[in-house]
Amino acid sequence: MDGYAIRAQDQGLSLTVIGQSLAGHPYNGDISAGECLRIFTGAMLPSSADQVILQEEVAQRDATSVLFNTHSPSESYVRAIGNDLKVGSQIAAPGDVLNPFLIASLASAGVNLVEVLRKPVIGVFSSGDELRDSSVPVEALLEGQIYDSNRLTVMELLKNLPVEVRDLGRLADEADAVSNALREGAQHCDAMITSGGVSVGDADYISETIERLGTLAFWRLNLKPGKPMAFGKIENCWIFGLPGNPVSTIVTALLLVRPALLALAGAKLAPALRLKANLTTPVTHQAGRTEYQRGTFAENAGLFEVSHTGDQGSNRLSTFHHANCLIEVDKNLGDLAPGDEVNILPLDNLLN
Repeated sequence: MDGYAIRAQDQGLSLTVIGQSLAGHPYNGDISAGECLRIFTGAMLPSSADQVILQEEVAQRDATSVLFNTHSPSESYVRAIGNDLKVGSQIAAPGDVLNPFLIASLASAGVNLVEVLRKPVIGVFSSGDELRDSSVPVEALLEGQIYDSNRLTVMELLKNLPVEVRDLGRLADEADAVSNALREGAQHCDAMITSGGVSVGDADYISETIERLGTLAFWRLNLKPGKPMAFGKIENCWIFGLPGNPVSTIVTALLLVRPALLALAGAKLAPALRLKANLTTPVTHQAGRTEYQRGTFAENAGLFEVSHTGDQGSNRLSTFHHANCLIEVDKNLGDLAPGDEVNILPLDNLLN
């Protein structure tokens, strides 16, 4: 703090000012009994000084001496060596993500180079002959064609992860095209994400291609939305085959893909944040699969309340428009009534 460096036993005396110490320009010398030093925030203290009296406590001052108000300082206003980090303490550990706060600590200790893991390369496909880019004028769409939102959505959901995202375009509904694209992508990516083409239709080739070219770890989850998800590996590349319905794509990307990619990048994983909340709207649910509905929660009298955002069809992207959480409905439960307690997963936490 700006003030005067003194020996604590000398406070209350009229002291002789023998010099000054500024940040980056220390005073070369020491102080003796009856002496003090003008000092500024961030400056070095002489070794014999152990107290700073704030300049606001000055009662009288002239060119060579200073007298302070009678007071008992609440603290020394001296930061000791090791106050922030002690010698031998660990600043960063394997699995820590380099964020602004960790980089600040490293820089403050004079560390400007650290060993890091390479960012995994993640390729993103969408799948379906019906899909067209959003840049296509609506009048140019042929009958049965729709705009492709999934690929863009997935890339946006991965944007703040420590990965390199590559747009691999759209897969045609042809077995050879899917096979060639996945085989080629596996040569250049650490993981690939597709959306669509994983159901049971005659033109759904993703899961069977993963199994034919590599290993299919699982296909289908006891999850709603997101049941027809596939996961496997082709050579050294992990494959996430997400469902084609937009809400299913988002939910599986949030709950499964993002944590998996963080682990692939070497980050430490923490369980998703779950909060208790009371429903303010009824929830329709058929027991058998854990379901994640889109909801809006707020605090009321110290408790969280949550309502769903309307019809929860897996095609309805609009259910995310004002949502700030996912409502988790246990697979063993049936319909829920207002006042029932549920777990909610805040979207801000899932996205960070």
